[in-house]
Amino acid sequence: MTSLPKRSRSIDTADETWLTPKEICALLQIPEQTFYQWRAKHAGPRAYRIGRHLRISRSDFAAWLALHAEE
Repeated sequence: MTSLPKRSRSIDTADETWLTPKEICALLQIPEQTFYQWRAKHAGPRAYRIGRHLRISRSDFAAWLALHAEE
């Protein structure tokens, strides 16, 4: 019997809430162009391509926001 390697990052999709880029932009009150510029520079929240759709998990978005909070 062969065991599969453990993945370092797993997402429990049953409990995860997914956001669209438009929803992220509405929450942050930024233009969509800004979101896509961040994405091109790998500076925005982690996004997942699901088919032809781009989605951001709410937990990844919250973690990204926490990293960018000013003290």
